[in-house]
Amino acid sequence: MITKQKGCHDIYGIEAKKWKYVNSIIDSLCEKYNYQYIRTPIFESSELFHRGMGETTDVVTKETYDFKDRGERNITLRPEGTAGIIRSYIEHKMYGNMPQPVKLYYIGTMYRYERPQSGRDRELTQFGVEAIGSNDPMLDAEVISIPVNLFKLLGLKEIKVKINTLGDKESRETYKKTLIEYLKPNIDTLCEDCKERYTKNPLRILDCKIDHEKEMIQNAPKTIDYLNEASKEHFEQVKKYLTLMDIDYEIDTKLVRGLDYYNHTVFEIEAHVEGFGSNNVLAGGGRYNGLVSALGGPETDAVGFALGLGRVITALDLEKIEIAKETTVDAFIMYVSQTEKEYAATLAQELRMNGFQVDTEYTNRGLKAQFKQADRLGAKFLLILNDEDLKNDIIKVKNNSTKEEEEVEIDYLMYYLDEHLLEEEEACDCCHEHHEHGSGTCHCHDEEE
Repeated sequence: MITKQKGCHDIYGIEAKKWKYVNSIIDSLCEKYNYQYIRTPIFESSELFHRGMGETTDVVTKETYDFKDRGERNITLRPEGTAGIIRSYIEHKMYGNMPQPVKLYYIGTMYRYERPQSGRDRELTQFGVEAIGSNDPMLDAEVISIPVNLFKLLGLKEIKVKINTLGDKESRETYKKTLIEYLKPNIDTLCEDCKERYTKNPLRILDCKIDHEKEMIQNAPKTIDYLNEASKEHFEQVKKYLTLMDIDYEIDTKLVRGLDYYNHTVFEIEAHVEGFGSNNVLAGGGRYNGLVSALGGPETDAVGFALGLGRVITALDLEKIEIAKETTVDAFIMYVSQTEKEYAATLAQELRMNGFQVDTEYTNRGLKAQFKQADRLGAKFLLILNDEDLKNDIIKVKNNSTKEEEEVEIDYLMYYLDEHLLEEEEACDCCHEHHEHGSGTCHCHDEEE
C-alpha cells in the first residue's frame, strides 16, 4: 500500500470543515483590513530564498527541498511566503502601478525538511500578511493586531504579544560589533552551527535552539541598548499605537526571530494553550526594510507576519473550542423507480442552482437504506418522490427533526424549503450573532439534542 509521506497530512471530513472555517474567518478579517489576496508559485528559483532568507538561516542550510529541474535550473519548494511575495512585488512593479503601501495576504503550503513533531510538519500551511511600501510605525501595530484579532475571533484565550526591536541598519551594525566582542572569549563553548554563525550573522546565535539557555547567551548585550535616536523613536511609536489599539504587550529583549531579513520591530504572539507546554507561540513576524532592495527592487520598507494554520487548529482542539459540526444538507431526495430517479436528477440540479444544499441516492438502495443515509448526512428535510405524486405535481416533504410530513406542490417547493429552513435558523436568535461575527458555532440547542 502506498501511504502519505512523513510529515504530511490528509485533511478530510470534520477536520476539513475546521480548516475551511478558519480560512473563511481569515478571508473576512483581511477584507476588513483591506488586505488583498495573493497567490505565488509553490516552487521558485533557489537563489530567491538564499538571498532573501539568508545563507546562515537553519531553513536555508538544513530544511529546504532543493532540486534541479529538466532544464538544470536550481529550484526550491517554498519554505516560507515572504520572499516569493517580494519577488512578485518587484517583478510586477507594484511599487509603481499600485497605491502604496501594498497590503497583501496569503494562505498557502510551505515545505521544510525537518524532523516531524507536534506543530512541525514537512508540508505546512501558512497564513501571513505583507504590508509593503511604508515605514510608518502605525503599520507595524496594524500588522501585529491582525493575528491578535484572529485568535480572539477563534476563541483562544490569554493572548500575549511579545515585541522587541533590532533597530535600523546603523543600529544593527553597532550592536553586531558589540555582540562579536562579547562572544569572542567563549566562542569555543558554542555549538558547531553557532561557531559558523559567529562570522556570518552573530545575531542568529541568540536564536539558537541548542545554546539559548546558556548563561553566556542569557546575559548577552541587548539590541534595545544600542539603538540610535531614529530607531528608538520608531519603537516608541509602535508601542504607542499598540496601546491606542488596546493591545497588551511585553518587551522581550531576547527576541530576534530566525530569519536574516528582519530589522526594527520583531514580535511573537502567544496564546494560553493547555498541552502545548512552554512553547505557546502561534505567530511571529516583524519589519524587513532591506529585503526588497536585496532582491533587486528599489529601496522599500515592509512589515509582515506568518502563522502555521495546523498549529492554530491544534490549539483550538486542545482548548476544546468547537468551530465545526458534522456535515448537514438542506434536503435529501429519495426515490425508487427509474422515472423517479430521472426526476431526482432534475430536481437536485434546480435546487442546487437556487442555493440549497442537496444530496440524493447513487447506489440503488431501497427506501429503508435511503432513510439511514439521509440521517448520516444530517438532512434537514427529506423529499420523497413517488410516480403517482409527480403526476399530480406533488412531492412529499418530511421534516427529519420533527418527523412531520406534508404534501407540497412542486411549484411551491422552493418557497416551502426557504420558509421552513429560515424558521429553523430563527429558532435561536443568537445564531445570527455567532455567524455574523465569526465567533463560532451556536450551541443553544445542545441540551435539547
